[in-house]
Amino acid sequence: MRIDGLICIGGDGTLNGMQPLTERLPCVLAPKTIDNDLGLNYRNEPDEWLRQPAESPAKVRYERRPSRTMFDLEQMVNYVTPGYATAVFDSASGVMRVRTTAESHRRIAIIEVMGRHSGYIALGAMYGQPDLVLVPEVPLNLDLLTERVRELYDLQKNVLIVCGEGIVDASGNELGAERSSTDPSGNKILSGAAEALRQLLIERIGDDYFRAYRRGTSAREAIFTRKVGHTQRGGRPLLFDRFYAAQLGGRAVDMLLEGHNNAVSILQWNRKAGFHLSSFEGNGFRDRWGLIHARALHPSFYDPELMRPSRAGAEYLFNIFEHAMGADDAEYLRETVFDSGNLTEPYHSPNTDIAKRIRYLTEAAP
Repeated sequence: MRIDGLICIGGDGTLNGMQPLTERLPCVLAPKTIDNDLGLNYRNEPDEWLRQPAESPAKVRYERRPSRTMFDLEQMVNYVTPGYATAVFDSASGVMRVRTTAESHRRIAIIEVMGRHSGYIALGAMYGQPDLVLVPEVPLNLDLLTERVRELYDLQKNVLIVCGEGIVDASGNELGAERSSTDPSGNKILSGAAEALRQLLIERIGDDYFRAYRRGTSAREAIFTRKVGHTQRGGRPLLFDRFYAAQLGGRAVDMLLEGHNNAVSILQWNRKAGFHLSSFEGNGFRDRWGLIHARALHPSFYDPELMRPSRAGAEYLFNIFEHAMGADDAEYLRETVFDSGNLTEPYHSPNTDIAKRIRYLTEAAP
């Protein structure tokens, strides 16, 4: 096929899939994932994974040993991935909008955001000022959650809870019931962590509590759920994502020209230089059995008692979002959303043009 090199674009699943290709031709990865789970909290993090026998179809299960590394933001490998900032913006905006309904109707809202094994989007959704945030990395403390919900509801007559789709119970089981079907990556599809959490709170709080406040006839009426859904991963990216995606793509091209193979262009950060580009060997993300695990929130980023970002987590987020949005982002919305042509002109998909080009090249090939 006369391919000199391949640039793959994606996250940890893409990097896992890229491995066999690197034995045939030079391949590098340009990161892009809204989950922000391609990276390491520190370089030796993959060495903390253990593999144990299991009765599951995979016959093995992975466990993490406790970390013995002093954590520092400057030591993170691939500080943040393009796509994350835009996903957080959309999630935080959704939280703010749901607050209006919860406040005016005196409701408890549970808002589910993406992040199967990684709580970065849920953590970032704190910009929307929810009352509580639940992340997959920390098992649910239902007693504490119920207590905090009651405290907040007594005080302000509404509560907003943000949960990642992969939150787990005290036994480590995913709260959202799993369907037998899988997504294109082979993961079981979760039917709804927010809905499962709602049922638990309905049982714990009970109908009498809301009747006593004259705020509805039942807990089922007072507690509702919303999913931010696929709006998190669509639309025009923010300035931060547009700029650094282009930078990382350019770095990936340079890496191929420099003779790299099985490597990743990464975005680093330190207090002196801010964000800057670098590269990292693909095998550096792998555990001793060759598997790449999704990066989880470092424990120092989240306060399980307060159920919100810790001081370290807030610092991590601030470094990304201090200048994440540009003036042109707001101007783009003003010029495009209410463009009169949207009412009369059909949507034109780039897939149409790509298909035409592919068809032309196929027919023109000798």
